Order: sequence, then structure tokens, then C-alpha cells
Amino acid sequence: MTGVQTCALPISATACARGGERGEAVRLWAFGREGEVVRELVPELEKRHPGLRVEVQQIPWTAAHEKLLTAYVGRELPDVAQMGNTWIPEMTALDAIEPLDARVAASAAVQPGDYFPGIWETNVLDGTLYGVPWYVDTRLVFYRTDLLAAAGVRDFPKSWSAWRAAMEAVARRGGPGRFGLLLPTNEWAQPVALAVAAGAELLSDGARHGAFRAPEFRRAAEFFVGLYRDGLAPPLANTQVANLYQQMAAGDFAMYVTGPWNLGEFRRRLPASLQGSWTTAPLPAPDGMPWPGVSLAGGSSLVVFRSSSRKDDAWKVVEFLSEPATQKRFWQLCGDLPARRSAWDEPALATDARTAPFRLQLEHVRATPKVPEWEQIAAKVWERLEPVARGTRDLDAVLTALDADVDAILAKRRWLLERKAAEGRP
Repeated sequence: MTGVQTCALPISATACARGGERGEAVRLWAFGREGEVVRELVPELEKRHPGLRVEVQQIPWTAAHEKLLTAYVGRELPDVAQMGNTWIPEMTALDAIEPLDARVAASAAVQPGDYFPGIWETNVLDGTLYGVPWYVDTRLVFYRTDLLAAAGVRDFPKSWSAWRAAMEAVARRGGPGRFGLLLPTNEWAQPVALAVAAGAELLSDGARHGAFRAPEFRRAAEFFVGLYRDGLAPPLANTQVANLYQQMAAGDFAMYVTGPWNLGEFRRRLPASLQGSWTTAPLPAPDGMPWPGVSLAGGSSLVVFRSSSRKDDAWKVVEFLSEPATQKRFWQLCGDLPARRSAWDEPALATDARTAPFRLQLEHVRATPKVPEWEQIAAKVWERLEPVARGTRDLDAVLTALDADVDAILAKRRWLLERKAAEGRP
């Protein structure tokens, strides 16, 4: 694959020295920081299963998707891999990953009831399980408690109308150049999270067409673009925000919708004088709907590839990394939130006031549409909404255009489904 450099390393000197005695290694691909951290866990797995040898290949997130597709075409896929949960539909459509229902049913280590239901569901397509959640993420609100308190907001809002009123109070007190919320215009996750909270389906007719003109999506889109229109959020893309943490510290924004990766960043990058003045809260809900609002089911799962000649050993890797004790250790090493509910009894997790809202939000998450084309569709969401946020396009015209974009993206899907139906295939 052009321009991609990766490094396959044995886990330990023992593994290297005895490789010839212990047979072919199980190959595990992991991405980004997770690829570094998982190496520290594997010696315990090898100790537990004498004769099992595991090699970890760390791949940058920026190259991971292309690497997987190239390996599929070249028939060089590993035995087991980390998989962003929005990629699972694509790999399933390619028939590249192994169904796992029978293995889970026979496993003492993987207990479906111990996972957050919305996260588990991201791995299920047409009733079949293809991955086991490894770590989880979702988005909620990070906010400056002191700025809200100074504006007269004592408790974090639970409804959209109260949330908007809090933004208005903060902006009014802060004056020109100060905003209630940072909501980058070139991100799709925030408007989509608002939409699913409002009950939007996003796609219709068995995911054959876009459903962005539906009342639920329009309600969310109107709330979203109204924040820019009324000066409560600056119409800025990520590239136009000079330094998020400095600007949060300066009070330019009082709130920011983001994920657990920013827990550590806020602790490191906000000044010591503000470390007692920020926290997190679940997303407010649309008026008339239960709190907390629904957010998006994110994170990564572990999959076994159909092409593997060592599926039983690959499954041992999945089981080990899925154990609550291993999940706790993984969180301690890199901060990724555990997929297992029982792992959240770890005292440092259970008692952390900034992490606890994630535990609540994770009970209220929903998967994005499970189609291979989702990432193309998601990019169109922000591309179409950004001009509305900047005040240069009409919302209804943009939603009509967005549905047309999505219908074009899904044209091949419709053709394939029609062909399957004509052939009588399920």
C-alpha cells in the first residue's frame, strides 16, 4: 500500500526466541495508541495459553481503513483485528469477517448482557454478530462550571430549550466574542447525535434512500443551525479554532460536545487554576423526550477474519481482551473506556465525577445506519449543513439536496438489493 509504513513486532523476547517451537503466530492488527498498549497485555495471554504466540502490528488510524481493504484484496488479512464499529458493515458486505454467535454462546468470557446494548448492537447485522466491543466512546458535553454558575445556571440543563437558555445566558454575560457552545461546522457527529435523539432514522426504505427531510431530522437541524444563526455558537470549522484548550480557558466557549479522548486532554491542557472548574454532562434531550438525550454509539470492536487458518487461537485473543480484568488494565494504560459494564466498578472509574456521565450516556446510545456507505453519507451531512450554519443557504433546500446526495450514494445498494430479491436470495 503506497505511503504506508507499519511495523510487525513480536510481543516479547521469549516469543521471539521460541517462535520456531511454538508454531505460527496469531496476527493481531491494532490501530494508533491501542496498538502500543495491547502489546503490554499479550504476555499474560501467552502465559495463560502455553504454545500460543501473538504478534501485534500497530497501524496508524489514518492508514487503517486503506490497509484493511488492501489486505483484503491481496488476501493478506490478519487473524484478528481491531475494527472501528462503523467499518463493520463494509467488512461484512465483503464477507471478510467471521460470524461470532456460536463462539459467544459457548464462551464463559464474553457475556452479551454485560455490554452496553447500543454498543453491542453496532456489531449485529441482519441478526448476526460479527464483532465483540473492545472499548467504547460516545459524545456528551464538556463545560466550564464557573461560567455557567456566573450566568445563573446552577444545574446542567436536561432539555434542548433549557440548554439553549443556558447558552443565551452565558453569551449575554460574556459579551461579544464569547459563545455558549463550540460546535465545529465540519463535524458530522454532533448534528447526527441531535437527530437520533429526536428520533430521526436518517435512512428509509430498508436503508435504500435518505430520510433527511423527515420531520425528526429537520427538528434537530433547525435546533443545530439556530445556534449559529443566533450567535450562540461560532460558525467555525476545526481548522479555524486556534487552540481549543486555550480558548476554553479564556472563556471564549463555555461548552463543547466531544468524547472521552478529551478527558485526559482537559486535565493536561487547562491551567491548574481551572482544574476545579470543568466537568461533563450527558446530552440534553429534545423537549418532551426522556433525559438524557440519545448520543452515538462509538468505539472499536474485535473481529476474526474468515481467511484465518487459526480462528480458535484468534478467538482466545478476543476472549482475553474482553475479560473485565483485562479491560480495566487496558483503561489504566491508555484511558479507553471499557466496553464491559462490570469493568466500570473499577474505583477510579466509578468515583470520577467527570467520567461517570459517560457511564450514564453509554446506556443511551444508538448506532449509525449499518451500511457500508455510511462514512460517505456522514461527510455529506456536514458538507451540506455548513453553508446553512454560515447563513448562506436555506435549510429546506439543503435537506432536499442532502437526500438527493444520499440517494445517489445508495444507488448501487438499491441495485444489489433488487437483484437479490429477483433471485430470491435473503
